[in-house]
Amino acid sequence: MGIKETIKALEVIGINELYLSRKLKEEKVETKKEKQEDRKELLKKLYEKWKDCTRCDLHKSRTQVVPGDGNPYSPLVFVGEAPGEEEDRQGRPFVGRAGQLLNRLIKEVLGMEREEVYITNVCKCRPPGNRKPTPIEMRACSPYLKEEIKIIQPKVICCLGATAGEGVLGKSLKITKVRGQVFVYPFNPKIKVFLTYHPAYVLRNPKEEETLIKDFMKLKELISQ
Repeated sequence: MGIKETIKALEVIGINELYLSRKLKEEKVETKKEKQEDRKELLKKLYEKWKDCTRCDLHKSRTQVVPGDGNPYSPLVFVGEAPGEEEDRQGRPFVGRAGQLLNRLIKEVLGMEREEVYITNVCKCRPPGNRKPTPIEMRACSPYLKEEIKIIQPKVICCLGATAGEGVLGKSLKITKVRGQVFVYPFNPKIKVFLTYHPAYVLRNPKEEETLIKDFMKLKELISQ
């Protein structure tokens, strides 16, 4: 007998109210707590699997593998290109000047704190001289990024720059032509992919900050949909 049928049958014999036992309530709270811890644990295990990665030559010059950082239950994931010098030193993504600009936009435009979103990169190791990762290096790291996104299941992935877009969508892009546009994530049609400039690009071209702010306003609308 289903729940609706059971309730109707109880109403017939005069029972109109049901009370859950304290034990059952506690079990539900405990189950919810366990689910909340699942993604953190899965990401921790993912990092343990990849922290000694030697799939490409970047391992020869890196200080450490730089995993994603932030809230694994966030509806929003930011994806950048690769760690820079400061990220390689600290072991966290976007902690340099570009990260400071990103943090400010997250707070001032999205109305969120950095800790409320999840931030990662296409490549988890710093390319020498902060150069763009090669296609081989991006392919070597792509399983890590795919697994991160699979674990987090965000509503929106925001790609910061053309390299991030290429790593997420699997095709070459010209960011000046596709920024502000929405695509479908190839491995989960429920996830939207939004492209905009990398904060480092805006630091080099300050006049584009207004464009980046407008894109973040569109991003805010996407998250709320």
